Amino acid sequence: MGDHTCPKCGRGFETKRGLGVHHGHIHGESLPNRQCAHCDTEFHCEYEKKYCSEECLSEGIASARTSEQSYSGAKERTECQICETSFEYYPSEKRGLYCPTCVETEQWRTTPNLVGSNNPRWKGGKQTASCEICEETVERWPSEFTDVTLCSGSCRSKWLADTFVGENHPNWKDTEKLAYGPGWDRIRRLAVKRDGYRCQICGITKSELGQNPDVHHIIPVRWFVKSEDHTRADAHSLENVISLCRSCHRQAEHGRIPQQKLESQLRQSE
Repeated sequence: MGDHTCPKCGRGFETKRGLGVHHGHIHGESLPNRQCAHCDTEFHCEYEKKYCSEECLSEGIASARTSEQSYSGAKERTECQICETSFEYYPSEKRGLYCPTCVETEQWRTTPNLVGSNNPRWKGGKQTASCEICEETVERWPSEFTDVTLCSGSCRSKWLADTFVGENHPNWKDTEKLAYGPGWDRIRRLAVKRDGYRCQICGITKSELGQNPDVHHIIPVRWFVKSEDHTRADAHSLENVISLCRSCHRQAEHGRIPQQKLESQLRQSE
């Protein structure tokens, strides 16, 4: 039978929509979809409508006004805290403090004083410090101070020139590191041949790279240079070098590929 039965012919439908389509086409009228807020009569309307007729609309409005007037007796009376005028308010709302006139003119509003120490974020005002270069006194807010205090652009330029020189410069290239000395070219050729002209970490080949892979010192050349028992040439041995592509070489140089892993890969290639 279905969950929805036609009130005219008793036919059952699975959905309310199916029943509505049937009733409109077969019986020539739409099913009720609203209920009158005044007389509770069910009726049909294509748009939002609260009352079924003009009569119910008039009676409903009159009833609402009567209810409002009867409720006005529930108001309480108090005095405005600004002008001391007596006024009414509903106790169900917030307790009345200001009359409608003072509320409308915003006389109850006061701008808080947030200047100086009255501000909740106050940190004692401006502070002083000495310029790193010329030692001139600098006055700034705490949030404006950094690790280095400089009073002007010229002092900043001088500080940069004095600070970022030699090994402290981000583009510094260690000449000792670049100058590998005699024997290096021969070991490099032997290393890439031993490793099959491929990266020993990711496996990319010479043909895929378009060039020979790099050759990396597992123990850095600078260690041999600083050692009293070794020479620079001692770094250039097949047991201390491994073929890597440019990407893996950078990772190894920055310690992202551990030395132990490089040594293990070297033993496997042998």
